[in-house]
Amino acid sequence: MNLDSRLLRQITHARFWLALTVFCGLGNGVLIILWARRLSRVVAEVFLQQAGLDEVHGYLVALIVIVLARAALLLVGEGSAGAAAARIKRTLRAALMERLFSLGAAYARDERSGELATVVSEGVESLDAYFSQYLPQLVMAAALPLMMLLTVFPLDWLTGLVLLLTAPLIPLFMILIGKAGEVLTRRQFTALRRMGAYFLDTLQGLTTLKLLNQSQARGKEIAAVGERYRQTTMKVLRLTFLSAFALELIATIGTAIVAVEIGLRLLYGRIMFEQAFFVLLIAPEFYLPLRMLGLRFHAGMSAAAAVGRIFEILNAAGSSPIRNEEGEKYLKKPEVRSILEEQHLEIRFDRVTFAYPQREQAALDNLSFAIAPGTLTALVGPSGAGKSTIFQILLRFVVPQSGQVWVNGVALSSIPAELWRQKIAWVPQRPHLFNTSLAANIALGNPEASREAIVRAARMAFVDEFAEVFPQGLDTMIGEGGARLSGGQAQRVALARAFLRNTPLLLMDEPTNYLDPQLETLLEQASSLVCEGRTVLIIAHRLSTVHRADKILVLQRGRLVQSGTYTELSASSGLYRDLFEAYGQGV
Repeated sequence: MNLDSRLLRQITHARFWLALTVFCGLGNGVLIILWARRLSRVVAEVFLQQAGLDEVHGYLVALIVIVLARAALLLVGEGSAGAAAARIKRTLRAALMERLFSLGAAYARDERSGELATVVSEGVESLDAYFSQYLPQLVMAAALPLMMLLTVFPLDWLTGLVLLLTAPLIPLFMILIGKAGEVLTRRQFTALRRMGAYFLDTLQGLTTLKLLNQSQARGKEIAAVGERYRQTTMKVLRLTFLSAFALELIATIGTAIVAVEIGLRLLYGRIMFEQAFFVLLIAPEFYLPLRMLGLRFHAGMSAAAAVGRIFEILNAAGSSPIRNEEGEKYLKKPEVRSILEEQHLEIRFDRVTFAYPQREQAALDNLSFAIAPGTLTALVGPSGAGKSTIFQILLRFVVPQSGQVWVNGVALSSIPAELWRQKIAWVPQRPHLFNTSLAANIALGNPEASREAIVRAARMAFVDEFAEVFPQGLDTMIGEGGARLSGGQAQRVALARAFLRNTPLLLMDEPTNYLDPQLETLLEQASSLVCEGRTVLIIAHRLSTVHRADKILVLQRGRLVQSGTYTELSASSGLYRDLFEAYGQGV
């Protein structure tokens, strides 16, 4: 897995806590050996040598100190393990969110938002047990039994041999059962992702389901999805319990063999009582780390099922976000600095080709065109012509397979995505509004804007006309997805964001589409205002939009088939005239 080096450095900061967890576990193992030696000495002196309290007082104090020290090490070990897991989860979750934002809409379009949310939440959360339990236990399962063997062999080689021969059976059965469990665990996590996606889709479309009287049918489908997840989970739990039973059985049999052979040799005087009792106390502790590893092996499998999807997202092709120090490095390049300071941008596509994965037809096929600074250029063409793909390339959500995009003579690929996006305002056809106030939704265009600037942007986009009707004006909560607003009102909020952003490049996906004529006229006025003094590229569906465009680019199957002004294209035969005649007032 090609993990980003920055993320790798951040995760390695948790090594201290993991090392502290392992150190506490190993220290606990040493204390167990000391505890067994002291306890066996006390029992031998009291029951065999009739020693009194004064004679064993020192040993009893040592036992109490050892018990308290073990409790302290367990407490510190669990705390450090939790700290390591929390740090890694926080880092991974932040990296996932950052990566999803950098990949943008082009990546999210082919994914289900509910599934991605499940990966970010439940998927990352499943790593907790892996880092806090399984990983430290893996080290202790190798070190503690070896430490105890080295202690037992000088005292009783026969018991040491029994422990050495029976110990490998536990990891052997763990691996055999784990192979079946791995398949089930992956299936369980896949079912969880699908259920999350299905449930979120249902919640988002609940209004439509109610209108179509399909809510009860959908409820039954959700119940069926939940039942499949329950059955998969029960299979995983059944295998987990079977694994625990098998490991406990092996450990119990091993301890029983040790007890029998020690008892027989003790009966015939072949071993001293103190040594026999010490070995008998150590035997269960010898198997305990291996048993715990077996139990926590399933936590490791759950994490493995989630981590594959996590790194699939982290390693997805696309532009990577940059840090402040990297941005400063790029800003030192004169050509990049000149672009970022320039307010007049010339955009040129030079033989650009791009194809989406698993699609035979290229979205853009050797496409070349130029957009002059401060002009309005309209993109026209049938569905699938490549209009949205041009936007995706300019927004740096996708990277062309061949060709180059030039900005004032500088390759777009040489400009960091985060810095370049500061020069762009994007008005989509269906803007997303969040469950907060109108003012906060407008401020997304420029989070550092003052209240006066937000009010001015709202006025220029005619948002104030309907905001005045609300009791709290611009501070009115509008609900998730702008539930309290109409489609036209939502578009005006999106235009207000563009006003507030005030960037030299504006990308618009026809904001007046699907609106009534009166509202269309109002939005056209706002659109004309927001386009003044900027380089504008707009996906056009309306005659009014192409009529005022300085240049029209007609696309078909990813190729430029016509270009010119409205008057020129209307007077000549070709695809544009065919589209105009087919759609009447639209294009």
